[in-house]
Amino acid sequence: MLNLEAEFTQISLSNDSKKALLLFYRVRELLESGELRVAERRDGNWQVNSWVKQVILWGFKYGEISEYPSRPFSFYDKDSYPAQNLGLKRDIRLVPGGSSVRSGAYVADGTVIMPPSYINVGAYIDCGCMIDSHALVGSCAQIGKGVHISAASQIGGVLEPVNAMPVIIEDNVFIGGNCGVYEGTIIKDRAVIGTGVILNSSTPIFDSTTGEFIRKSESHPLTVPQGAVVVAGSRPISKGYGRELSIHLYCPVIIKYRDNKTESAIELEDLLR
Repeated sequence: MLNLEAEFTQISLSNDSKKALLLFYRVRELLESGELRVAERRDGNWQVNSWVKQVILWGFKYGEISEYPSRPFSFYDKDSYPAQNLGLKRDIRLVPGGSSVRSGAYVADGTVIMPPSYINVGAYIDCGCMIDSHALVGSCAQIGKGVHISAASQIGGVLEPVNAMPVIIEDNVFIGGNCGVYEGTIIKDRAVIGTGVILNSSTPIFDSTTGEFIRKSESHPLTVPQGAVVVAGSRPISKGYGRELSIHLYCPVIIKYRDNKTESAIELEDLLR
């Protein structure tokens, strides 16, 4: 992919819209095949391919609005980003009812997509995942193997700024219903996120097993540890009127790390699939 990155640099300097659009279509094809990713793990750490994000943005900049007739619900979008036609050759269940996978997203075989769900450009979904009803996988979000995203959960995308880390969900993570994961949060392997948990860069996580808070730093995004079981919680305001009135702030809490009881609950979910 080094040749493509070098080509991107040359086109950026020349500001040639025709060459930019041609490169965009090549990159879009590689994203859809899973050969190219917005973010990759290198030496154990996740790194952003910011040039890929910039090429994705070229698709919006240089594409033209086009009608996609589907009476009575036609839609109007950039001609560079039609919905994907997954086809029967792929081992993907796309259940009827309003779901859509946008061009430039990768969905691996063995994935189930329940209606209505939406998978946006730049997203990467590895094999054996469940994307449940009313779930969103946002632009550039990276989803590992065997991940279950339950109904009404939102995996936020981060397309801009181009150097920002997208949301990363590693392998065999379970995300409960009505959750939200935003702002470049990383959830490590086998973690369990309980119903209604919201994770973002401004809200620390309290680890009740150690008594410590897990926070985002200047160099590291908010990261849920491997195997952590996280539920919604709160913490009291420590000063001012909030303290006087016993006001609490939202705070996700790690109540334990994955054990046999947790495994049994997850296995039940798999059987229900």
